[in-house]
Amino acid sequence: MTKSDIVDIVSHATGLTKVDTEAVIDGFLSTITDSLQRRERVEFRGFGSFSLKIRKPKKARNPATGDEIFLPERIVPVFKPSKILKDSISIEFNYNRSN
Repeated sequence: MTKSDIVDIVSHATGLTKVDTEAVIDGFLSTITDSLQRRERVEFRGFGSFSLKIRKPKKARNPATGDEIFLPERIVPVFKPSKILKDSISIEFNYNRSN
């Protein structure tokens, strides 16, 4: 599913225009990005949370050349789904597999 697909679905469900819906979605994503840049955790109860994780420096290999490279410490965004979301997906997946 793409952003355009989401805009179409939300626009149809809410009665907003696609332009207005896209503006809302862009604002939503921008708010999450801004919060993470301020190193704040973003939580949606029943859905999950976005936070930052520090990855330790490590040695790796360039897959194209096989040369060893050094990856410095870095901060990466992570998403942790809520138990409700995980259970919902698990129930749907198991239901669809049995049919």
